[in-house]
Amino acid sequence: MRRLRAAMLAAGIAATSAVPAFGQRAPAAKVDASVRRIFGAGAQVAVLTVGADTVLRVSRADSLLGFAVVRNVTGKDQPITFLVAVDSGNVLKDVDVLVYRESYGGEVAYDAWRRQFRGKSAGDPLQVGRDIRTISGATISVNAVTLGVRRALADLTTWHTTGAIQ
Repeated sequence: MRRLRAAMLAAGIAATSAVPAFGQRAPAAKVDASVRRIFGAGAQVAVLTVGADTVLRVSRADSLLGFAVVRNVTGKDQPITFLVAVDSGNVLKDVDVLVYRESYGGEVAYDAWRRQFRGKSAGDPLQVGRDIRTISGATISVNAVTLGVRRALADLTTWHTTGAIQ
C-alpha cells in the first residue's frame, strides 16, 4: 500500500474530498487500511481522475477488483469523510467511515450499520427508513452518509459503465 500513498501524494492528495469547500481529507494510512480490508492484501491501486474526483482503481495481477472513492458529507456541523468501494460489476462492496468529526452519531462507523450497504447497486433505493435503518440519536449522520453513499455509488457506476474509469 506504500504505492497507494506515493501515487496519492504524486496526484497532490492525501485522500480527496468530492466537495473541495470542506477542505477535509482522510489520512492516507486510513485509506490504505480501508482498501486493504475491503479488497484484501496484495491489491494494487492506481489513482484515476474524473473531473474533480479521484477514483482508486483496485486490481490484483491483471484482474480488476473494483473501484473506490473518498467523499465528504456534512453531518450536523462537521464533515464526515467516508470511502465507498464497488466491485467490477458495480455492486457495493463496503462503506468505510474514515474520519468522523461530530460529537454524536459515530455509530454510522460501526460495522453493524455499514454492512446493510453491502451488495447494493445503483438501482437500489438506499433510503433511510426503507432499506437503510436509522440509528436513534444519529439521525442527521445516518441521512447524510446514506445520501453520500447513494451519490458515490451512482457516480462510480456511471463512470464505469460509460468507460470514464476502466
